[in-house]
Amino acid sequence: MDVHFPRAVRILDFYHAAEHLGDLAKAYLGGDQVAAEELTEEWGHQMKHEGGPAILATLEALGLKGRSAAAKEAHRLVTGYLRNNLHRMDYPRYRKEGWQIGSGHIEAACKTVVNQRLKQSGMRWGCDGADTLCHLRALYLGEEGQWDAFWERSIN
Repeated sequence: MDVHFPRAVRILDFYHAAEHLGDLAKAYLGGDQVAAEELTEEWGHQMKHEGGPAILATLEALGLKGRSAAAKEAHRLVTGYLRNNLHRMDYPRYRKEGWQIGSGHIEAACKTVVNQRLKQSGMRWGCDGADTLCHLRALYLGEEGQWDAFWERSIN
C-alpha cells in the first residue's frame, strides 16, 4: 500500500471493529444478552460519532474488579486491537468526507468485478491476463458511459 498507493487513507472496517466491541460487551456482562446488545450499540455509536480514541478511553476506564478472567482477557484483547488501529479509526472524519466506513462495497466489487469472471469453471489465468481483464471489467461495470468513452478515445 505504501509503495503503490501512498496517498490512500486506510480505514478499519467499522463493522469488524464493532464485532470486537460486541465480544467484549458479552464477556464483560457475563451472558446478559440483552444488556450486551445495548452496550454494544452504545459503544458502537460512540465509536462512529467520536472516533477510535474516544471509545478506547471509554473501554480503558471500565472497572474490571470482580469481573471474570474471560472478561479481563476480552478487555485486554479488544483494547489492544483498538490501540493498534487508532490511526485507521477516524470515523467522524471519514463520514464527513462521504467515505465508506465498512468494507462491504469492496467485498461486493471483488465478487462482481473479479470473482464472477476469473473464477468460472475451467478458467486459468496468469498475472498479466488477470490484471488486464480486471481493468476491463472495472471499466465495463463502472459508471455509465465509461466503456464507450474508453473505446471512442482508443479508436480515434
